Amino acid sequence: MRSDPNIPDPDGFYAALVRAHQGLTERQSAELNAKLVFLLANQLGDQQALLECVEAAAAGSGEAARRGAS
Repeated sequence: MRSDPNIPDPDGFYAALVRAHQGLTERQSAELNAKLVFLLANQLGDQQALLECVEAAAAGSGEAARRGAS
């Protein structure tokens, strides 16, 4: 799994992502995120890397939840 920065214009990507969510309900925003995950996963196409990313994201989510509960 690659964890070093690899987006040529991360600020531009972030701005586009924020714009895509503007005006959406929480549910619509979650649906957009789910669609985006599957589209990006399909672009990557590396099952092992995808599984490693899922594990890393899940571990990070657990840490964030624990910090929020403190």
